[in-house]
Amino acid sequence: MSDTLSQSEIDRLLGGAPSASAPTTPVRAGAAADQAVPYDFRHPHRISKERLRTLESIYERLVKSLEAWTIGRVREQVEMRLQSVEQFAFGEFMQSLSSPCASFILGIADSGHQSGIIDVGLEFAYYLVDRLFGGNGQQSYADRPLTRVERMAVRSVVERATALLKEVWSDHIQMDLEISSFESVPEILIQTGNREDLILVANVEISVGEVRSLMLICLPFSVLDKFFTHTGRRRANTVTGSEQERAVSREIAEQSLRITRVDVAARLPEFRMTMRDIAALAPGGVIQTSLPHNSPVRIRLGSQERFMGTVGRVGNNLAVRITDSIDTETGAPATQSTASLQFTPSFPADQHNG
Repeated sequence: MSDTLSQSEIDRLLGGAPSASAPTTPVRAGAAADQAVPYDFRHPHRISKERLRTLESIYERLVKSLEAWTIGRVREQVEMRLQSVEQFAFGEFMQSLSSPCASFILGIADSGHQSGIIDVGLEFAYYLVDRLFGGNGQQSYADRPLTRVERMAVRSVVERATALLKEVWSDHIQMDLEISSFESVPEILIQTGNREDLILVANVEISVGEVRSLMLICLPFSVLDKFFTHTGRRRANTVTGSEQERAVSREIAEQSLRITRVDVAARLPEFRMTMRDIAALAPGGVIQTSLPHNSPVRIRLGSQERFMGTVGRVGNNLAVRITDSIDTETGAPATQSTASLQFTPSFPADQHNG
């Protein structure tokens, strides 16, 4: 055991040395979780776990909104699911596209001629064409580029996706997006960007009956740089706003809170009655509870008991004065202090029976 192991022997003990054909691209969705890949120092990974959760939330909103809109247009059940949000080099993204493809190029204003791409997926594109022109959606897949008329039909869905993309990013980055052109040859797409440029790709899985397709939504990292470089602290300061904005936000929140309706019920302590007394009850009768007039009542907000109080009157209405709060875990009063808050039901006292 005193012999020194060589590097090759160490590699074999750990599972084998990597071969010359080892992959040099990032692990894509669906790859084995334990697959090791070389670290690419030219394209360092820029998506932290915190940012990834935010990105998934952003694109989940887009996917659900686009799904509902598409169902309304095709009049058939369409299921869209966000598969992943990943970082790629533009050259890798271009090689992953099918040939021919159905890619719409998005112009981004004030971005230095940077472009985004929405690739619809030919399977879903031909489904949309068949359905929007009155078909039953069962037309077989055609391995050819879309014609000009077919592009116009698919463009309506891409325009909606573009508007939603702009909307879901508006809380973080203001982007002016517009469809500038269409391309069916992946190799020509390289003219819209550099192979080494980093891009953010959202993979959206689409299922309609037997049709399975993948929509790819691509945005350049250079346009999203503000999102990845700003710290949470800076973003919090931006959301806070000026004194006037905070006052307006507070007023809106107060108005919303005041018009919110909450079911409130006050329950008397338990008491017993004989079956003879219950059988003798008639409309307009009075139940003798034998409880003191100042007996504590338990006040329920919705389905939870939250306060203790006493009953009384305010004008012609019955009222409840809150005297204590209730510990939600034990169900016992939390303190012995008396609150000055009063709750007045909307019904008059002469309509309350019991």
